[in-house]
Amino acid sequence: MDARPAPPPEPAWIVTDGAAGNLRPAQALAGALGVAAREFVVRPPPPWGWFAPHLRIGAARAMPTDLRAALRASPPALVIGCGRRAALATAWLRDTCGAFAVQILDPRAATRHWDVVVAPAHDRLRGDNVLAFTGALHAITPAVLAEAAVRHADLARIATPRTAVLVGGPTRALPLDRRAIDALCDHLAAWHARDGGGFLATTSRRTPPALAARLRERLAPLGARVWCGEADGPNPYLGLLAHAQRLVVTADSANLLTEACATGKPVFAFAPRPPGGRVGRLHHELVLEGRVRPLRDAPATWDIPPVRRELPAIAAELRRRFEAARRP
Repeated sequence: MDARPAPPPEPAWIVTDGAAGNLRPAQALAGALGVAAREFVVRPPPPWGWFAPHLRIGAARAMPTDLRAALRASPPALVIGCGRRAALATAWLRDTCGAFAVQILDPRAATRHWDVVVAPAHDRLRGDNVLAFTGALHAITPAVLAEAAVRHADLARIATPRTAVLVGGPTRALPLDRRAIDALCDHLAAWHARDGGGFLATTSRRTPPALAARLRERLAPLGARVWCGEADGPNPYLGLLAHAQRLVVTADSANLLTEACATGKPVFAFAPRPPGGRVGRLHHELVLEGRVRPLRDAPATWDIPPVRRELPAIAAELRRRFEAARRP
């Protein structure tokens, strides 16, 4: 018998700007809470988008039509947002209808405007209503990977050792350009010359088309499968994580680094120079913990620490706080 407290009552909402890097953590948290959340995309126009989440005067006009209609019909008891623009919506919904507002990632504003802020430790955010975790929230578990392995069984036919290559995009913390993609592919070519095997590569929505095209061009002689968007068929991302025996990740994304580490397999981070900012702090921490190794021409093996699964504990504490807030 499940002894956990009952999950928060519906309706629950998720609000993000629609970017996968913000939507996936919100979905993971809602799933861990056991709620079927309705999803809304919030992209506030100027001036609200410029100053989100600080400018809340007249914020109702910045909200999408479907969200406002849903609010009139049935206000949410719980709202989960991720990203700066979503932070405007979660704070506004808390003020407007009393929804229990959960904001993922540092909202870049005083945390008192939300009931709970769930932030990665590398954000260095502190407060009584802040729940910290390492890396990024995700739903990568052994069960999820096992299901993905079956759903993408064709990937098992790729030669071993199978290497998944996860490519993000340029950021202020880590610029990625054509020269960086060529350097990444030079390392992979050295691996192929040494070990043979196969490559499964995927880009993200942040990958510029020119870089995606260059990645495909450089990996073609290695016989790699490369996914750059819907034109290449259904997204095989979870299948890549499931069937890979080692993973290479560009060090520009906390989500990609964390999800790769959640597989419990060797993870190699590629960075043309040491990444800066918050993702740089995460990258440094993962290297020190022995979860990640820098990408070199010769792949390495090492004793990888057990995977930390922080989401269940965060969900349990969040559920407790939600129930306490709703208690008469």
